[in-house]
Amino acid sequence: MASTPTVAVVGRPNVGKSTLFNRLLGSRRAIVHDQPGITRDRIVARAELAPARFVQLVDTGGLVPGDDPLGLGRQVELAMEESDLLLVVVDGDEGLVPADEVVVERVRRLGRPWLLVVNKGDTRRAREGAGEFHRLGAEPILISAEHGLGVPDLREALLALLPEAEPEPELPPDLPTVAIVGRPNVGKSSLVNRILGEDRVLVSARPGTTRDPVDCVVERDGKRYLFVDTAGIRRRARTTGAPEELAVLFARRQIERCQVALLLVDAAAGVTSGDLAIAGAIWELGRAAVVGLNKWDLLEPATRDGLERSWPRLDELLGGPPRVNLSAMKGRGVEKLFPAIDRARAALGREIPTAELNRVLQEIAAQHRPPVRAGKPWKLLYATQVAGIPPTFLLFANRTLPVGDAYRRYLENRMRDAFGLAGVPLRLVVRQRQPRPGAARIR
Repeated sequence: MASTPTVAVVGRPNVGKSTLFNRLLGSRRAIVHDQPGITRDRIVARAELAPARFVQLVDTGGLVPGDDPLGLGRQVELAMEESDLLLVVVDGDEGLVPADEVVVERVRRLGRPWLLVVNKGDTRRAREGAGEFHRLGAEPILISAEHGLGVPDLREALLALLPEAEPEPELPPDLPTVAIVGRPNVGKSSLVNRILGEDRVLVSARPGTTRDPVDCVVERDGKRYLFVDTAGIRRRARTTGAPEELAVLFARRQIERCQVALLLVDAAAGVTSGDLAIAGAIWELGRAAVVGLNKWDLLEPATRDGLERSWPRLDELLGGPPRVNLSAMKGRGVEKLFPAIDRARAALGREIPTAELNRVLQEIAAQHRPPVRAGKPWKLLYATQVAGIPPTFLLFANRTLPVGDAYRRYLENRMRDAFGLAGVPLRLVVRQRQPRPGAARIR
């Protein structure tokens, strides 16, 4: 599973970065305003540049030379460091200014590939003065993010620099792939060191994306596990102060390449909004989850009570995932992770025979009265599993059930219990179909 390349849109304030972000994305996700510095939080979205060619697109705040009271410069640089390619946006109508040279110098120090994008290129001043931007050391690409002028050429230039997705080496189909994810400073690097420090470890480096992740094959009790991008985990252990959006961006790159996401939580801090944001990415990407509560040995009674009060939010979001209390530093509980990973991986690929699925759904429907609309109860006619990872079920009924409907949640939770799908993002697709005369139906 190859990770999606990341492209960050950078530049000084008010040059049109958010407008370009929205243009490439095809929707208005970023805030667009003519006041400098509007973009405070990082915005990350998946964009399709060409058929089956996707990137993670990052909109950043403006880089300001000199004082940075909001700390935006460090946040932007974190996004730049994590990206595979940078789009440096300048204002063609205003012309080259010293702040643009400062931005380009920061970009050069990173050593990432980059493209120089001259925005507002639909004005006469921009067309006549585009040549001066050659002083920045790159061929300027003239565009108008607001009107779409030159954006197809920019897409082509992007695709030319981004690597084609290459098939990864064949691995045994039953080999679980695991990503250790979590907020900064929760102990991910310590856990990796603990796992890889055992005598029973076999380590092999495999090239992946342009960022050269190191994937490690680990053996426990005769079983092998592939831990993805452990180099990235160690590199980010030194990162502090990353905002929530960047923490999720870092995690997504590993989650995309795994079957099981091991979400590490600082037990002393309890479940935070950052933990929930990463859990949401695990669920969205359709991966199984295991939660490791690290630093368990440091808990006092008061902090343990706080943890237990915050746990239900994460438990509900991840569908009752396997939970392991551990200490990465001392090694306590670490070996319990592997049976939990086995259970999560098996559940992710579980296939339910159609006859058994419909029998169980009959029992579930009989135990809780379906909702009634316009005097008619919701009725399930037939169900079948249509995909395996994650388990996806197609339900035919006399009417649909909206996402978030209480009865839909009831069905999901009871199915998860009945089929042993703890920590798995079960998907339900409910389609309306009128029953045929005389056809059997689930009552």
